[in-house]
Amino acid sequence: MTTMADAPHRTAKADFPYYDGRPVPIDGSGWPFVLFGVAVAFVALTQIDVAGFTASFLKSVLFAGIPLATLFLVVGHHWTALFGPVGLTQIGQMLVMALATIVVSLVTALVVSWLLPVAPNPLAVSMEDMEAGSFVLLLLPTLPQLVGEELLAILPFLAILWFVTARLGWSRRIGILLALIGSSLLFGAAHLPTYDWHWGQALGIIGMARVVLTLAYVWTKNLWVSAGAHIVNDWAGFFTVFLAGHAPIGAE
Repeated sequence: MTTMADAPHRTAKADFPYYDGRPVPIDGSGWPFVLFGVAVAFVALTQIDVAGFTASFLKSVLFAGIPLATLFLVVGHHWTALFGPVGLTQIGQMLVMALATIVVSLVTALVVSWLLPVAPNPLAVSMEDMEAGSFVLLLLPTLPQLVGEELLAILPFLAILWFVTARLGWSRRIGILLALIGSSLLFGAAHLPTYDWHWGQALGIIGMARVVLTLAYVWTKNLWVSAGAHIVNDWAGFFTVFLAGHAPIGAE
């Protein structure tokens, strides 16, 4: 986890990194390489079939590690510009954005399910009848995986922002808007196999949730905040499913 000492270039008014040359530029050859790392990590996550806690945890670490490794090859130690400090303020921001994500997800899910049948999350379904120990072992690998999911969204967001502002010459405001839409659609599309290729569910429910989580990064310029909000959001759903599938303690 980075600290203020690790990232001296960050200030309270820090802008998005890389797109405008600060702290270092990523240009037209660097961004394809970074995005290639994101794609390789996604393929590794979805195509490597492993069993057991250790293998699952290592696969999740690989999912987050590959994009960071490719980013490091492009910008060196400035990869830390994605991250900021974590303190009480940031924890509060995580909780606020997690709550906003939950509300938006629930409202969107009600609308989509009213219009179309929806598919359940297979990971959540598998948790319904688990023992507590198995539940914890299944949950822990989601920590690095959800950090990886933030990289899956935020690195394309920054790449689109760079392209719109540096290559097209459009304004930063337009760049942020297009990057928010584009990266959210990409993130939603990445979930299509999870939800039986249900476009409304992946692009609607998941895509709208992604918009809120990316706004957490837009607000704070700190990937720890969006990752924390993502973890709280997903874990709240997982714990709800798990507890709903088990009788209260002491019940017959």
